[in-house]
Amino acid sequence: MTAEQRTIHSRAALDEGLVSLQRQLRNLASMVDVAIERSIHALERLDRDGAERLMADDRHINDLRYTIEDDAVHLIAMQQPMAGDLRLIVSVLSVLPELERIGDYCAGIAKIVLLHEDEPLLKPLVDVPRMAAVCREMLRDSVDAFISRDAEKARTVALRDDEVDRLYDQVYRELLTFMLNDPRTINRATWLIWVAHNLERVADRVQNICERTVYEKIGVMRELARREPAAEPE
Repeated sequence: MTAEQRTIHSRAALDEGLVSLQRQLRNLASMVDVAIERSIHALERLDRDGAERLMADDRHINDLRYTIEDDAVHLIAMQQPMAGDLRLIVSVLSVLPELERIGDYCAGIAKIVLLHEDEPLLKPLVDVPRMAAVCREMLRDSVDAFISRDAEKARTVALRDDEVDRLYDQVYRELLTFMLNDPRTINRATWLIWVAHNLERVADRVQNICERTVYEKIGVMRELARREPAAEPE
């Protein structure tokens, strides 16, 4: 094999490895997306069996995270990528723990289902499912932006963190009112606040993914600032 042929073969192997990494990353994100959905469904129904299955299945998310990590390290060792290719692999390695942590938040919501035991939900869920829906949209869009290296889309997705924060504030204030009016609701109100907090953290993790997308595109790490409030009229 000539030097030119070896170079072509090496480039083809690297390209194949990069495509595989991105495909596996999308699979992991899909598993996490489903975990968010399942966690909220289990909560709405106080489905103990569903919650226990979700907690058990969290290990599959962890296992895939470490499989992708091993593949990424192997690709670096065997192909010695440079510049943009190396930046992509490093970005994948940074996104993996963000996705795994989102899976952990879902498992945390499942644990809250179990805490209820024979007690009903304090109230019908309204803003919590809305938070989950926004988080899922953000997650899917952030991964699409990462795969397509669309920094502008990533910035737009990151701004939706404000939407999740506003919903969290609504949930917090409403549940605090329950606790102040009737101390017997404190436990169940606190559990729902924990759920909302987990979803708020999901959005924060998605924002981190968006920041990695910008880094992968331009090679500079930048914190994606929230949308500035409109100036007060003079």
